[in-house]
Amino acid sequence: MADLSHRQQEILGLARSQGRVVVDRLAARFDVSPQTIRRDLNELCDKRLLARVHGGAVIASGVENVRYEARRLIAQEEKRAIGAAAADLIPNNSSLFINIGTTTEEVARALQHHEGLLVITNNINVATLLYPHPSFEVIMTGGPIRRSDGGIIGSAAVDFIRQFKMDHAVIGVSAIDEDGDLLDFDYREVRVSQAIIENARTVVLVADSLKFERTAAVRIGHLSQIDIFVTDRLTSPAAAELCKTHGVRVIEAMPTPPPEFT
Repeated sequence: MADLSHRQQEILGLARSQGRVVVDRLAARFDVSPQTIRRDLNELCDKRLLARVHGGAVIASGVENVRYEARRLIAQEEKRAIGAAAADLIPNNSSLFINIGTTTEEVARALQHHEGLLVITNNINVATLLYPHPSFEVIMTGGPIRRSDGGIIGSAAVDFIRQFKMDHAVIGVSAIDEDGDLLDFDYREVRVSQAIIENARTVVLVADSLKFERTAAVRIGHLSQIDIFVTDRLTSPAAAELCKTHGVRVIEAMPTPPPEFT
């Protein structure tokens, strides 16, 4: 971006690849003062490229999601670990819903070694990954395709999903509030996710720890509606207490955090 300094462009690239940047580490990396880095972050936030969190910034917005390709770059290692851990929960010869999201894509990628799955999805990227498998039956919901991410949304998708009762649902979200609310940006997508939760015997939430530092405007549901929560690390004490209170099984795929920078 021409209006950003070289350092700001690097900071933005780090945020996109790692999901979060930290003031002190950026100051050491670029050999400048923390105050200089804070000014850089403030400028990037003013341009709505980053959002400030305690000690640094993340790629985030409360009213508009990050573009899909950029979301793929955020917390990649964590999402791969979450995907593998969630896929291990799904037995062969079972049925499942998978909704829209870059983390649910990683679950689909990890499912390719399974056998005999029936998968219903409103995620065209998930369908593309899974339909070539010779022992999978993959069914797409109907409805308009959202150009930004290949998600199928709207009332036709909701009506289709309500015809089924599946063994598992694997759902992703854009943000998790401190009170346990599961949040997203598009009310049409949320209606599909709600139908998926209502029509699955076991609901598996897949979300990296950065989701606790983001916000979004539309409520999908609550942690209490989840059976299993697969994350990299459960960093929110409030969420941990909610999971304990409501009997939500928590699986931490990466209990030891990776270094912020390599």
